[in-house]
Amino acid sequence: MRDPSPTTDETTGPYRWRWLILVAMLVAELMDLLDASIVNVAGPALEESLGAGSVGLQWVIGGYALTLGAGLVLGGRLGDRYGRRRMFLIGLAAFTATSLLCALAPNIGALIAFRLLQGTAGAMLLPQGLGLLRENFSGPELTKVFAVFGPVLGLGGIIGPVLGGFLIEGDFFGLGWRSVFLVNLPIGAAALAVAARFVPRRPGDRTVRVDLTGAALVAVACALLVLPLNQGQEDGWPLWTWLSMAASAGGFALFALQQRRTAAAGREPLVTPGLLRKPAFTVGLGGIALFFGGLVGTQLVLTLYLQIGRHFTAGDAGLGNLPLAVGTAIGGAVSGALLADRIGRAVLQVGPLVQLAGAALLWFELDGLDPASFSILEIAPGVAVCGVGAGLVIAALFGFVLAAVDDHEIGSASGVLSAVQSVGGSVGVAVFGSVFFARARAGDFTTGYHHALIVQACLVAAFLAITFLLPRKSRPEEEQHGTTPTGATPDARRTTV
Repeated sequence: MRDPSPTTDETTGPYRWRWLILVAMLVAELMDLLDASIVNVAGPALEESLGAGSVGLQWVIGGYALTLGAGLVLGGRLGDRYGRRRMFLIGLAAFTATSLLCALAPNIGALIAFRLLQGTAGAMLLPQGLGLLRENFSGPELTKVFAVFGPVLGLGGIIGPVLGGFLIEGDFFGLGWRSVFLVNLPIGAAALAVAARFVPRRPGDRTVRVDLTGAALVAVACALLVLPLNQGQEDGWPLWTWLSMAASAGGFALFALQQRRTAAAGREPLVTPGLLRKPAFTVGLGGIALFFGGLVGTQLVLTLYLQIGRHFTAGDAGLGNLPLAVGTAIGGAVSGALLADRIGRAVLQVGPLVQLAGAALLWFELDGLDPASFSILEIAPGVAVCGVGAGLVIAALFGFVLAAVDDHEIGSASGVLSAVQSVGGSVGVAVFGSVFFARARAGDFTTGYHHALIVQACLVAAFLAITFLLPRKSRPEEEQHGTTPTGATPDARRTTV
């Protein structure tokens, strides 16, 4: 049967319906962003409905990011081989279907399994977006496309916890927390209809080989890292947790070796081998893992503190995230419009210092709280300052890391950075969740938050040290078309609250 989707001819000029492709891409990105953040406010509801404990909640939130990050690079290669339109439609349909499965989950074990599948579907879906945009836009139009990404995805990040709180607290049709997954069904169906009708069909390159061995090594190494971090606090950190983390380090080292050998044998690795030989790029990977691990972890702890420690409703906890979101938006605007171009790499050092100042302010705000009359306004200044510092970094970070990469390596590098960002976020959920719940189980929520701030300060300080090894200037935006322009990176989609 003939595929009803339109085709394009490079000689006939721009594709007529190309702006609808952008709409479909943005909807897919927003679905991912919502699912990465909307569940943060569902903790008490999941505990009441499914008996989810602290470990279960960490897996529901972090498990999605784990499989998403572990599969992003593989998803990009599948798009190269089988066609980006085909993989986009498959990924979008699977993401929508697994959202329904999550909503129907009868117990916490099933919900975790479905979240892992949902992350895998997201890994097949998201890498296709940039490739489709590059195929259908060029020149000044492509600049406009990327200019749209930042504000829209930033708005989606703010909406996530607020929308989640609204849906859970509203308990529409008695659905409770299940509605945070059901909201994806009409959105996904509409995006699927638009994409199937208007995204042009282009064949993939069947000569591209997919490195399944490398993909399996990454997945196993990620699992060996996140599993003990999630379970260790609950089980008392037995020997197997330490052995698993050590095996994870060995797994990542084995992956790097396997990639080099695959390239040396004339086959195509998942990761362009030259990337792993660039010190600034590999150092940048560590910086991205540290930064996003701390950012995602502290976002989670803020929500847990408000809901569990101060008995906020889901709706109020969602609104309680607004100071962080507003601060992040302000920091991102200042960095993108002013500081990144003028002071170069120094913006990545100012940002962590502002974050540390915000964490210190928040520490003293927590010390002076009266539990009987607590209001979000009492900690809003410290939370907002932390957000400003994070925004300063977010708007410039990927551009500076990519400055160490040759033009022909940018596509592979962007995929690796996205994967490290997601896995770093998953590790952050596990680490910060364990630190907070270690004290929260005894009812000492303020100390739990204090301990999380100590972990945040350590990660921010380590990130600050790493920034001195990055290039002094980011890549000019015109050199990044079609990949990751400074200040409008799709990788920032999960970075604002």
